[in-house]
Amino acid sequence: MQELNQSIVTEFILLGFASDPRTDPLLFVFFLVFYLLILVSNSLLITLIHQDSHLHTPMYFFISVLSMLDVCYTTTTVPQMLVHILSRKRAISFARCVAQMYLFLLFGVTESWLFSIMSVDRYLAICHPLRYKVIMSRWVCLLMVGICAAYGVVGGLSYTFFAMRLPYCGPNEIDHYFCEVPAVLKLACADTSLNDLVDFLTGFNVIVVPLSLVAIVYANIFATIMKIRSAQGRLKAFSTCTSHIAVVTMFAAPCVVMYMSPGSDSLSNSGKKMALFYNIATAFLNPVVYSLRNKDVKRAFLKLTGQGKAPE
Repeated sequence: MQELNQSIVTEFILLGFASDPRTDPLLFVFFLVFYLLILVSNSLLITLIHQDSHLHTPMYFFISVLSMLDVCYTTTTVPQMLVHILSRKRAISFARCVAQMYLFLLFGVTESWLFSIMSVDRYLAICHPLRYKVIMSRWVCLLMVGICAAYGVVGGLSYTFFAMRLPYCGPNEIDHYFCEVPAVLKLACADTSLNDLVDFLTGFNVIVVPLSLVAIVYANIFATIMKIRSAQGRLKAFSTCTSHIAVVTMFAAPCVVMYMSPGSDSLSNSGKKMALFYNIATAFLNPVVYSLRNKDVKRAFLKLTGQGKAPE
């Protein structure tokens, strides 16, 4: 087995997005604006949930954890990408590449499982409202988040270990804007069939399983919603569920393609574009879908800014 520090390659070159140098400033501004919006919206959401006692519920607790993950998730990749867009030297050391790969997977896998936990929370709130507060106690919520984090630690270690145990002795140009496992594996000077198998099995456990859990939970939620007599009530519940499912799909579908078929050469050009969906787009949309459209959050924002209560 090759040890990490025995690799001949000491640094990688991140090619990023191929573009005309004259358009790099525009590309830089585009991603910078998105990154700042992610930081501001998620940080504001965390502050509102922390400050307003009316938002101290399991649902908003999970949303605050999701916002923290989104900030960490995008910070592992976007700041470096911004620097590289305006820099001619786009090198990253071997050690930094390993660290970035692991942190990205740690937060990503944790978020993947958190989506499923949030769907379970909604199932209990809609299908078992009388028992909801008893079941979803503070310690149960903390335990659920702890389980998600444990999956993130183990899943991240599995992906990273099996990717970086390989020898890297030839080309060092990564056709991506960060050190993502499928892109790095293409540079290995050894057979990666075992890695492909490990990635498939690990991906099944950390992506497909939580995604399947979300689907099963929402099937039960929809069955309960159909029993609601009020047409307006059913429409409102369906609207909330479809928004959640849309974001989960945007996050999970590209992950399934990337991490469960890493040996596919057809993904070499589109991989970094798909990564934008689960690395940047979902982090930008999550505050909007889960909270910024919510009346309780709007009321908390107006209260925090001293503008009184939000209109009913």
